[in-house]
Amino acid sequence: MSDAASLQAVNARRAVSFFFVLLGTVSGAWAARIPAVKNDLGLSNGQLSFGLLALTGGLVVGMRFAGRLTDRLGSARVLTPAAVATCLAVIPPGYAPTLPLLVAVLFLYGLVNASLDVAMNAHGVEVERVYGRPLMSSFHGMYSVGGLVGAGVGGLFAWLGLGAGPTLATTGITLALASLLAGRHLLPLPPRAADAPRPAARARWSGWIVLIGVVAFAGLVGEGAAVDWTAVYLFEDLGAPQGVAALGFAVFSLAMTAGRFAGDHLVRRLGPVRLVRCSGLLATAGLATALLVGRVPVAIAGFALFGLGLATIVPQVFSAAGNHDPARAGESIAQVATVGYTGLVAGPAIIGGAAEVVGLPAALGIPVLLAAFMTVSAGALRPPR
Repeated sequence: MSDAASLQAVNARRAVSFFFVLLGTVSGAWAARIPAVKNDLGLSNGQLSFGLLALTGGLVVGMRFAGRLTDRLGSARVLTPAAVATCLAVIPPGYAPTLPLLVAVLFLYGLVNASLDVAMNAHGVEVERVYGRPLMSSFHGMYSVGGLVGAGVGGLFAWLGLGAGPTLATTGITLALASLLAGRHLLPLPPRAADAPRPAARARWSGWIVLIGVVAFAGLVGEGAAVDWTAVYLFEDLGAPQGVAALGFAVFSLAMTAGRFAGDHLVRRLGPVRLVRCSGLLATAGLATALLVGRVPVAIAGFALFGLGLATIVPQVFSAAGNHDPARAGESIAQVATVGYTGLVAGPAIIGGAAEVVGLPAALGIPVLLAAFMTVSAGALRPPR
């Protein structure tokens, strides 16, 4: 590449990294202030679930349109407006005066969140092509970093005694302004597409899309299980003190973040198929060990291995979807995300229901089996010729 093209590629990589941090920060800040929203409105757990389901519904509906919009206009045209809209849409949930309004604004937040998610992953695939090497895992690592930043911001505002509204407004407005600057450094559209919209390119639901979507689903069930059940397992089933029990998810998160930043180097050495196969084996062994040995230090180490194993799965699935048919990258990513993100929502509920019947240790065998499924299904991620 020429010096100008090289600088453009570097700036585009930094811009995409920023947008991943942005979405992680917004999501982390919202998650940190959910208890405050619940308390302000006097909601029960069941009532709060209506709002969270509305957010999920918005994501699912948004995915139906985000992919086609990205393919028609180009990810560079969609990404910045979607980022600004997501930053601003996270503010109203902090000020919603009633449950019906909370449901409505969370649905809207999920809707625009989907557009940002698809557009930034699609543009990440484009930046990968320009670089000629894998970058998607590190992009998703930046999302994890953003989640930690958002959780820290939410915790700081809570410590200062400020409500959910000021937390989300400060976070959203600041990041919306920053996204306007970052958007100037995205890759330009190809000359033939710069002055006219791209032709609508509709990707059909194929068996391959469903299969790699299920691989993403399996990985995200594991992530959801780690979020909701690691501390409960350590505290209630292994008798760990609450402070020690909290380390389970913290260690899992740090291991996952580290694994994502190492993922690009590993996929260059191993290829996506071998990497996902090895990652699935590591995740299977880690969680199975945590459940079978039944000792707190071993369980925490097992959760770390589980996080390392899951770290590269979803980035490789999204990269495979975006590269399979570049003209339909946005819609392919949206279809895979629709299947995969169901795991974040349904997984913890499925495990909770199973735990009522067979106990939590046995119910956590579900993510173990799904990790084994990822191992045997890794061949689906083989790049097209």
